[in-house]
Formats: sequence, structure tokens, C-alpha cells
Amino acid sequence: MSSYKIALNFEDGVTRFIECKAGEKVLDAAFRARINLPMDCSDGVCGTCKCRAESGSYDLGEDYIEDALSEDEKDSGLVLTCQMVPESDCVIAIPASSTVCKTGQSRFAATVARIEQHNDAAVVLELDVDAAGPVFLPGQYVNIDVPGSGQHRSYSFSSAPGESKISFLIKKIPGGVMSTWLEAAQPGTKLDLTGPLGSFYLRDVQRPLLFLAGGTGLAPFLSMLEVLARTHAQHKVHLIYGVTRDLDLVLVEAIEAYAAKLPNFSFATVIADAESNHQRKGWVTQHIPADALNDGDVDVYLCGPPPMVDAVRKYFDDEGVKPNSFHYEKFTPNAVPKAA
Repeated sequence: MSSYKIALNFEDGVTRFIECKAGEKVLDAAFRARINLPMDCSDGVCGTCKCRAESGSYDLGEDYIEDALSEDEKDSGLVLTCQMVPESDCVIAIPASSTVCKTGQSRFAATVARIEQHNDAAVVLELDVDAAGPVFLPGQYVNIDVPGSGQHRSYSFSSAPGESKISFLIKKIPGGVMSTWLEAAQPGTKLDLTGPLGSFYLRDVQRPLLFLAGGTGLAPFLSMLEVLARTHAQHKVHLIYGVTRDLDLVLVEAIEAYAAKLPNFSFATVIADAESNHQRKGWVTQHIPADALNDGDVDVYLCGPPPMVDAVRKYFDDEGVKPNSFHYEKFTPNAVPKAA
């Protein structure tokens, strides 16, 4: 019997994946997985189990009343999990925390496979994981326990879901807990990770995409680009990758490889340093082409430090640009990313 993978994204950023059998309702599948989604009647009458389906196809049937789910709500993507029968893999936003639903974060182990230094700017950390690897949505992050420190650090996956190796692009921070550990780390070392986490992830692609990356905020876009390449995405995708110095510009060859795989993908790199000889200098907002905004019919994804996120938001406001959707993630050294 076939089954579908359902991602349940909770308000506190925790994501849990469950298997839903063909013909099975999401609420029942969650119950089998010991996850107590909000519910009361379970008969399509009260509306307590109302959630938002962010991707995937499904059938809601007709065994619910208008007071529980109106036509307008249905058309906007709201569903009743007590009636929702998936017909593909789906992503569902749950309007409650994971703790309220009596579940929590997933933990898994991995082994250091490779550590690759990129100037004094960043490190690529590649880990081996069991079987087909952890399930996550492209763009999400994990917490990695730093051995011997009692602390963890948060990093977005730069690899795609389903791989036996997972990778991360990590900013070098002098004296930083993870940066210091990586200086002496050796292949074969075991690490403990918690996740996936975060509401910054690639949604169903239904229009052009604009990706804005700042520094090691490039990582989640590499994961997204790999998924887009595997699914032979046809919509236009434009990436603008901004860094402070020439030496901060890393993994450009990986981006170039996606330009060869994705016929409608283009990218530009930008250096903020005024002394650079780079052909594009300044800020990312100075190099957003009008056609990439597609008169607002575009989904924008932004990952970078807080000043960059604030600058892009101000740019959109000042220019009167209202994208169809705008997903962003701020990150600061030694802090857990916050998504919106």
C-alpha cells in the first residue's frame, strides 16, 4: 500500500514528519505517530482541527459543515485534518506549539566526513548519516551539539533532503565555539543534532522566485536549488548573493553548476567593500533587476544578517514592491535563526 510523507510544521519552529497511508486522514495518521493535533469532534463539525496546507494535493470530501470550514477558507488553503486525505506528500502548518501537541524535536546522530576550509570566511562541514538521512524541508536548519562545550549552534542544511551525507556552510568566527572546535576536528567524530527546525523553507513553486543571500545565508539556497534541479523546475529563479569582502565569496562554482542544470536560473554576486574590483559593488538592494520582481508576481526568499533583512524590507516599502510572498530568515553569530 502506498503512503505519503506529511510535514507538520508547528508554531515553535519544530517540524515532525509522519507517514499517512493511502486513504487515511491526517488526524488519524498523526494519532498513530502519537502526535496530538488540535481536535475536538473529529467529525468536521467544530473546526478545532483547522490548519493550513502549504503544499501538496489532497481531498477534503464533503462530510463537514460550512461553519467548520467555509468555501473561502478552503480556497485559501485551510483544511480540517480530521477530513483531509492526502493524495501526495504535503506540508501542513499547525497553529499550535509542538509541546501543546505532545511532541518535540527529533534528535539524530551523524559522523564527520569532511571539513573544507574556504579562506578565513567559512567552512563546509559534511556529515555521514544513517540510511537515507534525516527528513527535512529545503531551507530548514538543525542544532548541532558542539562536543565538550555543553552548547549547540544552529546551521541551515546546504544539502538536499534524502542524502546519506548532509552538509552545512559555517561562518568562521574568531574564538567562536563551533569555529574553534572545527579547527581541530577530525573525520570520524560523532555529533548529535536536533531538528529539523524553522519555517523558512521552499514552498510549492507556482511563479518566479527571487533568492537573496547574505554571506553564509547562501546555505539554504543551495539546498533549494538542488531540489529545484531534481524536480526540473520551469519557473524563473534569480539569486543575488551578497558578501562583505572578496574572500567571503565562496562556493560560486556550486552556484554556476546550477546555472547549467536549471535553464531558467540566473545569479549575480555583489561585494560591499568599496575597494573591491568586483564588477558589482554595494548592497544587494542596489542590484535587484526589475524583471526579477515580475511586477510583484514573485515569491521572495531572503536569508542573511539582520541589517540585510531590514534593508531589503525597507527597500520593498520604499519602492512600493509587494511580492506575492516574502519569506525571510535572520541570523546572527551564536544565535538561533528566527524565521517569518
